[in-house]
Amino acid sequence: MPKGLSTAELPPLEEMRARSVTDQIFDLLYDRVVNLTLPPRAKLSEAEVAAQMGVSRQPVRDAFYRLSQLGFIQIRPQRATIVTPISEEAVLQAYFIRAALEESCMRVATARLTDDHLKALAVLLDLQAREIAAGNRAGFHALDDQFHHDICAFAGLEFVWILVKENKGHMDRARYLSLSYGADTAFAEHVQILDALRRRDAEAAVATIRQHLSRIEGIIAQLRIDQPQVFG
Repeated sequence: MPKGLSTAELPPLEEMRARSVTDQIFDLLYDRVVNLTLPPRAKLSEAEVAAQMGVSRQPVRDAFYRLSQLGFIQIRPQRATIVTPISEEAVLQAYFIRAALEESCMRVATARLTDDHLKALAVLLDLQAREIAAGNRAGFHALDDQFHHDICAFAGLEFVWILVKENKGHMDRARYLSLSYGADTAFAEHVQILDALRRRDAEAAVATIRQHLSRIEGIIAQLRIDQPQVFG
């Protein structure tokens, strides 16, 4: 037998590994950048974040680095770290990746979704309608994501949503700004997507998701007029 550990000597892995402090800080800051609680050009201090969260500076430094690698913050030595302005190029790149993945997912979903899956999606649409009526932008955004996630998951393509989520952050920043006037349209398109899935019409499902996601181009154009300061 080769030298080294035998399989009997390998330590068991924890069934559920706890999220690290860095992961928790990263997730919190990521969400606040995407939902614009931390708006473009907001200043961030490694020391202040560490003090407010009751942690050492190292996990904050690591979280900052991960955010900078994604293009969400700019780390400036000896100066304040800032949240980057929205990049139109980054938004359109995220759109390209997301559209390619979700269009492919729709073709599979039309064949695989069961009646129970379709009923669950209909319940989500009812919840989305309530959030719109209540003017709850954050609530609608979360349910919007869940709708797209669940279609992937129900189709047996959970990995597709993981890839989408890893790439859609820049797109989400622009989308979040548009929800005050774009939620009704997004909801109507969700209804059309569900209708296509019910009819098992793959071409209609693909065309509708393509139209739905491509609205980001119009959103950018409108934001350029209404809120030009958010762009770099």
